[in-house]
Amino acid sequence: MNNMYFTEEHKLFRESIQDFLKKEVVPHIDKWEKEGAIEKFIWKKFGDMGFLGISYPEAYGGLNLDLFYAVIFLEELQKINSGGFAAAIWAHVYLAMTHLNIEGNDDIKKRYLAPSITGDKIGCLCITEPFGGSDVAGMRSTAVKQGDYYILNGSKTFITNGVYSDYLIVTAKTSPDLGNKGISIFVVDRDSEGVSASKLNKLGWNASDTGEIAFDNVKIPASNLLGSEDEGFGYIMQHFALERLIMGVNAHARAEFALEYVLEYMSQREAFGRTIDKFQALRHSIADLYTEMEMCKAFNYSVTYRLNKGEYVVKEATMSKLKSTKMADEVIYQCLQFMGGYGYMEDYPMARLLRDSRLGPIGGGTSEILREILAKIIIDKKEYKPKA
Repeated sequence: MNNMYFTEEHKLFRESIQDFLKKEVVPHIDKWEKEGAIEKFIWKKFGDMGFLGISYPEAYGGLNLDLFYAVIFLEELQKINSGGFAAAIWAHVYLAMTHLNIEGNDDIKKRYLAPSITGDKIGCLCITEPFGGSDVAGMRSTAVKQGDYYILNGSKTFITNGVYSDYLIVTAKTSPDLGNKGISIFVVDRDSEGVSASKLNKLGWNASDTGEIAFDNVKIPASNLLGSEDEGFGYIMQHFALERLIMGVNAHARAEFALEYVLEYMSQREAFGRTIDKFQALRHSIADLYTEMEMCKAFNYSVTYRLNKGEYVVKEATMSKLKSTKMADEVIYQCLQFMGGYGYMEDYPMARLLRDSRLGPIGGGTSEILREILAKIIIDKKEYKPKA
């Protein structure tokens, strides 16, 4: 399977990112997990290596590589055991920057995308609202046009990089009477007057800053509108396939990491005169879990292949996130059980993995919402089409 999707260049890239993470990131992870903040210097190091611009145009400093390089990047981020750090990175690269790249004009790309690729500016994507949750169309934030500016009012919540980022990609209703047909997207500078943020305390993802953000009569230059006015809902829907696939890839990668770790542990842990990887009950459980993980990984690679060719894979990406995040939770839960009391200790990685993994079926669209989307596609024959 690896030879089907990955070349020798991909392999060398994986070795490069593994080496970088080991040297530059892993020594700081426990500190960032404890403090709940990632030090700014690491972003610049990622930028200097080109890792923030893997999929972006060379004209703005990117590498313009295929999606399997991004998959490798995501997989290796999951295997340093900090879901929060990984989330901060991929939320910047694949959520905020995606909108800059696809909907931004040349001026916006020069002002925001290029410095995002170098690590000089960090972004976040602000869609979810306190009263809306997964109901994107029900957002209450508004942006009213006044001359050369829009006046933004409203609030967002559960925003990764919401406190420490330099700019925000914000959705708001520019024509409230049109419902989801009246949503627009803007780039908002963090230091704009009227922008405030408070940090939320979470069960996991401790290294990342997750914020609740308020906008009080924030003046946004009209030139910071992304794409066309009132077309934002379509832009959001357009990118859900990539976001869901990313979360599916993250899930199979952390499950693989958990299994690799627990297999090493079981090969050394002895009970009743033999290592515990010799007990049939545990061996058969591992066989089942590993099978589930490999099947999700193979499916996710196939969806990546299709998305890389330009296909609109919203159904398959939705399946990817739904199944893979559920699988990862089950795998990690069982791996913790295999370790007994040690699995419950913070000195071992499984406790953090368990907490971090639990966000998978919640963030980026809950599993319940994803099931209804799939039911509409499968049962009601609803067709979701890419924005023209």
